[in-house]
Amino acid sequence: MPALVLLGAQWGDEGKGKATDLLGGSVDYVVRYQGGNNAGHTVVVGDQKYALHLLPSGILTPECTPVIGNGVVVDPSVLFSELNGLNERGVDTSKLLISGNAHIITPYNVTVDKVTERFLGKRKIGTTGRGIGPTYADKINRVGIRVQDLYDESILTQKVEAALDGKNQLLTKVFNRRAIEADQIVEELLTYADRLKPYVADTVLVLNKALDDNKVVLFEGGQGTLLDIDHGTYPFVTSSNPTAGGACTGAGVGPTKISRVIGILKAYTTRVGAGPFPTELFDEDGAALRRIGHERGVTTGRDRRCGWFDAVIARYATRVNGLTDFFLTKLDVLTGWEEIPVCVAYEIDGKRVEELPYSQTDFHHAKPIYETLPGWSEDITKAKTFSDLPKNAQAYVKALEEMSGAPISAIGVGPGRTETIEINSFI
Repeated sequence: MPALVLLGAQWGDEGKGKATDLLGGSVDYVVRYQGGNNAGHTVVVGDQKYALHLLPSGILTPECTPVIGNGVVVDPSVLFSELNGLNERGVDTSKLLISGNAHIITPYNVTVDKVTERFLGKRKIGTTGRGIGPTYADKINRVGIRVQDLYDESILTQKVEAALDGKNQLLTKVFNRRAIEADQIVEELLTYADRLKPYVADTVLVLNKALDDNKVVLFEGGQGTLLDIDHGTYPFVTSSNPTAGGACTGAGVGPTKISRVIGILKAYTTRVGAGPFPTELFDEDGAALRRIGHERGVTTGRDRRCGWFDAVIARYATRVNGLTDFFLTKLDVLTGWEEIPVCVAYEIDGKRVEELPYSQTDFHHAKPIYETLPGWSEDITKAKTFSDLPKNAQAYVKALEEMSGAPISAIGVGPGRTETIEINSFI
């Protein structure tokens, strides 16, 4: 019953697509369990680069069944755009399964997201404007539209009307926008029904049967630990649970079936959007990390904020996820620095703090305390084993492992599919 959870251990964009792809040949099912098309994975296959936003990374592995679980919010137009793009490039997408309980991002969810963010002005969260938050809000308020609703026009109409009762008041009286017609929304959503139908399944049943049959199931989180709605840097977070517990609720699999939890760590730290970021760099080093690491959001197209590795965050991710392993990515980006600072603790109000502060105010005022490690200048992209790495690169990895609280079982040494050192097998 090998069920693995793979998730981001920082603020997202850690390279989860590469890690998932590495496991792809050994995995029978890859499951997205939360988020929507506000996430992004870049997977390099040979000389081909694929940017995925909603689809599980496993869709690029022919032997694997990709699954969009009940915890995901689905924009049908984005889904079909991604499927069309992959089909045009010769990728077989016919094995995709989508939970009938997954919620649909409607056009009015996107509208509310965009106008609300503009209305906040300087207090904006930095959302992607793709309707993710409003869709999850509808889900919690029990006025959401689920995939299965597309197959009962009467229920769909009732639910859209109920959702628009309050939203139209908001749009017209607060934001000075036109009211949205329910009939138009229903008509648009129904156009997706026939094409979606071959993919729709009881994915909870499928996945539990697969585990009972000793199939390997990989649960793939979007975003990252520090963007979790409960455990992240609230309110600058996403609207779902990328942490390990979210895999259970977002896919319908009990926690006793999870055998391994793998956290993806970048060898430095990045973040997209607003919110506190203790190790953020505003100097030439930050610009160099951004340039060398090609740090631009796959989904947002925004430059990522860059900073040195933060061991406090890594330890926190280990704790809240119960991490059993780390996959360290983009080690090659650090090649060329004579010395590499690593944040080992924070200074808050003149006191040294070793763990992530509970208080939002304290974290906002946290100043990094650095230890400096020697760098390396040798090209590491051809390294196949840990011993192939320069001594200083080996020491850097070992130091991060000791500071983070879980073993580093794989290391990304380049962007290519094969440019990975596997120290311990995940399966």
